[in-house]
Amino acid sequence: MKNMMEYKDYCGTVEYSAADNILYGKVLGIKGLISYEGDSIQSLKEDFENVIDDYLESCTKDGVEPQKPYKGTFNVRIAPHLHRSLAAYAIANGQTLNATVEEAIRHYVG
Repeated sequence: MKNMMEYKDYCGTVEYSAADNILYGKVLGIKGLISYEGDSIQSLKEDFENVIDDYLESCTKDGVEPQKPYKGTFNVRIAPHLHRSLAAYAIANGQTLNATVEEAIRHYVG
């Protein structure tokens, strides 16, 4: 993905502040704010990885389960006629609704 980094199944943004002349970002897919910055791509990547490692260590130390970004479940609201058409398609193809939605998403985003 464009302007994204990944480390240990966590994703983070890559942004630039012209006012501060720094790169910065935040970890996506979890509650709360975990941010990082750097003055080069390498230092941004290192800080991103360090904040993820610190977060995971802190969770372990506190006996808290780390938040898992993108667990594979989410709610989608669509128009009733699309829901009906999708359900009919799934039944006609011997699939569950979830399997059909996953197939459609895989086709769209790879």
